[in-house]
Amino acid sequence: MYSGCEFFFFFQAEDGIRDLVRSRGLGDVYKRQASESPGSGLRLRGDRVDNCIFCRIVEGGIPAKIVYQDDQVLAFDDINAQAPVHILVIPKRHVAAVQDCRERDQPLLGHLLLTCSKIAGMKNLAESGYRIVTNTGAESGQTVFHLHLHVLGGRHMAWPPG
Repeated sequence: MYSGCEFFFFFQAEDGIRDLVRSRGLGDVYKRQASESPGSGLRLRGDRVDNCIFCRIVEGGIPAKIVYQDDQVLAFDDINAQAPVHILVIPKRHVAAVQDCRERDQPLLGHLLLTCSKIAGMKNLAESGYRIVTNTGAESGQTVFHLHLHVLGGRHMAWPPG
């Protein structure tokens, strides 16, 4: 497993976002990307976005500790874990957030939730309990604008969150 320092080092080596990462932190990079208009930095390539970190993980361009994958989803350890078990489950196709989903995405959304349940079972969380979270928009705490569900467990979860 690699640490957050190695993760940031990778981005510091990338052209175009080096100073932004160093001066403002990783979240600002994705807020900037998400607010850009089409054609001003967000380049689509098939069903992926060139400068989306999660699309790059799906393509194998950025390393991740993958715990599960199938033809629709990929699940990997969160490098900024907030619980003893903290897995991110993402669609392989780029979808920025829940509000960007349409009727045709119902099977994918259901598959994402079932994958969360499967991962909870794999990580021995099913009996003790776990939390599934998705953030939508910057005010909710979304920092990577590619739909992702957090599977959190292995400790007591307080309510309300945040």
